[in-house]
Amino acid sequence: MLKSGGHPITVVEIDEDKVACLWMGTDGDLFRETLPLVALESTELDPEDDEEEDDEDEDDEEEDDEDEDGDRKKKRKAA
Repeated sequence: MLKSGGHPITVVEIDEDKVACLWMGTDGDLFRETLPLVALESTELDPEDDEEEDDEDEDDEEEDDEDEDGDRKKKRKAA
């Protein structure tokens, strides 16, 4: 990650004091940039954090709906 914070970064290549990096922006855009090594710090992502985010996304895609008998059921929104 950048020492200043931000999105997780994937290191693609290291060349002396320069590092080629890839990362996904907030809107899903893919970025590639060569950064100075001193601007980065090594971190480990917790896989459980990714699973929690996936669960939240799934919750956002569901909504309550009533069938013809008036029973409530979950319905997925079309993506």
